[in-house]
Amino acid sequence: MWDDAKALAALAATLGGMAAVAVAAAAVLWLARQPLFAIREVVVTTPVARASAPHLEAVIRDELAGTFFTMDLDATRRAIGAVPWVRSVGVRRQWPHRLEIAIEEHQPLARWNDTGLVNAGGETFAATYAGPLPQFRGPEHYARDVAQRHAEWTALFAPLGFVVAEVAVSARGAWRVRADGPSGPLVVELGRDDPSGRLARFVAAYGRTIGALARQGARVEHVDLRYRNGFAARVPGLREAPAKPGA
Repeated sequence: MWDDAKALAALAATLGGMAAVAVAAAAVLWLARQPLFAIREVVVTTPVARASAPHLEAVIRDELAGTFFTMDLDATRRAIGAVPWVRSVGVRRQWPHRLEIAIEEHQPLARWNDTGLVNAGGETFAATYAGPLPQFRGPEHYARDVAQRHAEWTALFAPLGFVVAEVAVSARGAWRVRADGPSGPLVVELGRDDPSGRLARFVAAYGRTIGALARQGARVEHVDLRYRNGFAARVPGLREAPAKPGA
């Protein structure tokens, strides 16, 4: 090949082209890092109601490294997403010097066990909230199911004037709900099989059973629906008949 003038010329042209590309790439990288392209304006485009504004500002300042072209947007999203109450983050560049940040916050539905909160989608998160919320309890993987049951059972109890205050599920999948009504709290054991169906049947029979007892002055605080045909009610002052509940 070294005696082939055409081949040598082609090789020289190829090497020259590669060198030119490398020089151009280096020049672009150098230019991208220049202060001329620094981010000069950061705008949070969505209202923030629960996340701490000073905390967000501090995180944004810490993550504001690089220029318009070199800033790591994924790292910025992750850092802001770790701020309490932040559910999701969108970050985009706006030419020539602007960075826009859109934040979606969690909307608390209930307290989750003794460690955090849960939103309407059944996503658990850690944050501090002082207002009144219902209580959810159960294994972590049940969070979405508990949120769905809460919505269903809230609708079932509403005609009776009850408000769902607690929904709990055991590790074996046994459900329990506590609802606050006109005469006080009522705990309902639902078991594992068809809990929503059992509760619907109980609500349909409430007026002629528990409601009738309430009208007679009997206070019922606990109902067990884990029976094949009917349910058991715990009435203070009355003797309970021994019976073995079903699964």
